[in-house]
Amino acid sequence: MTLVNWPQIDYWLGPIVDVSPEEAQKHLEGARQLSFSFIYWMQTEAPRHDGGEGYPEIRLRPDVTGTLDGMAKYPYIRESRRILAEFTVAEQHVSSDLRPDGAQKFEDSVGVGCYRIDLHPTTALKNYLDVGSQPFQIPLGALIPQRVENLLPACKNLGVTHITNGCYRLHPVEWNIGEAAGVLAAFCLDEKLAPRAVRNSPEKLREFQKRLESDGVELDWPQLHAV
Repeated sequence: MTLVNWPQIDYWLGPIVDVSPEEAQKHLEGARQLSFSFIYWMQTEAPRHDGGEGYPEIRLRPDVTGTLDGMAKYPYIRESRRILAEFTVAEQHVSSDLRPDGAQKFEDSVGVGCYRIDLHPTTALKNYLDVGSQPFQIPLGALIPQRVENLLPACKNLGVTHITNGCYRLHPVEWNIGEAAGVLAAFCLDEKLAPRAVRNSPEKLREFQKRLESDGVELDWPQLHAV
């Protein structure tokens, strides 16, 4: 990670890798200026609902963000690098068009999520793609790398495709993934097992799932309908 200093503010550039600190700062500053330009357009030129132009009342809130310029302290990364997992969640597992009766049930579920699949931009150069999905589960297999031992994804870096990242990337799902990864790490230390060994043992898998449930993690949806 690279630490970049703007006036009186420290920004961690964790998502910008394999480049020099100067190169990282150049790209982050470019993103910051793009955000400023969009805010300026909203203030001055955006079509108003009353027929006018611009919303001058829109303003940044340094008092809320804790930064001098009112920008967020961290850039939002919509899609991260993902592990090559023992199991990869695909569109066919969660799409409401392909699965009208509900998402794929996973015996190794470690949590749940619910959000439509939205992608932008698309490979067809469309700015937005919206696909219906069913409330879904988070399979433990998507948290287990195929090759690497003792490594667990803890957010949107689990085993999903570019398409299913559109519904698994949401913060509540990320939080559930992080909770499951943390409990799994503790469980593996207690049982002296590798993460994949927990998934591959029906007895240990159920024991681990019971620990999740005792911590308040829901493993399935009581009622299902497309969103």
